[in-house]
Amino acid sequence: MSAPSEQRMPLTFVVSGPGGVGKGTVVAELLQVVPNLWLSRSWTTRERRPGEAEDAYHFATRDEFIAHVAADGFLEWVEFLDYLQGTPVPVPPEGHAVLLEIDVQGAAQIRRINADAHLIFVDAPSIEEQQRRLRARGDSEERVTMRLEKAVIERSEAAELGCITVINDDLERCVAELAQIISAARERHTSLAVDGASTDND
Repeated sequence: MSAPSEQRMPLTFVVSGPGGVGKGTVVAELLQVVPNLWLSRSWTTRERRPGEAEDAYHFATRDEFIAHVAADGFLEWVEFLDYLQGTPVPVPPEGHAVLLEIDVQGAAQIRRINADAHLIFVDAPSIEEQQRRLRARGDSEERVTMRLEKAVIERSEAAELGCITVINDDLERCVAELAQIISAARERHTSLAVDGASTDND
């Protein structure tokens, strides 16, 4: 695992959560309803799942990934189960906040780089529902077991990081809650910027 020691970042929101809780679907819907929000696509060396959008990730070979690591192209990266996954250095359009969809380990790395990043942890309403969703998306029984075991650790890590937890029991309600979190954070960010400018002019 690696990350740059210093990295300036714009207003940043990190959405993490265990496998199978519906993060990708939530993020896709969020981008449709929240203006000026830019998604930084993670890189991964795993195979694309059946039915998964081609642009869900930047699907790279292991050699391509390692070369990008050597070029300091990632904010953070991790070896997860049997593949590599990482967050590229974001370059959002002007006036846009950054949205990252990464795992909890990645969220911890982002927090070390950017103490002001807003961490959101999306979870399923129950372990049984997470298990059902993992099977529905085509995970093998071995991988389902691994994901469920890792989820126990991820929930603990998210609590230690102070993530805001949002339960994805209803997609529309979950997206609306995330949109409200982002809106409130933007208002605070704008207020602090205005107050800082006023102080500088005094």
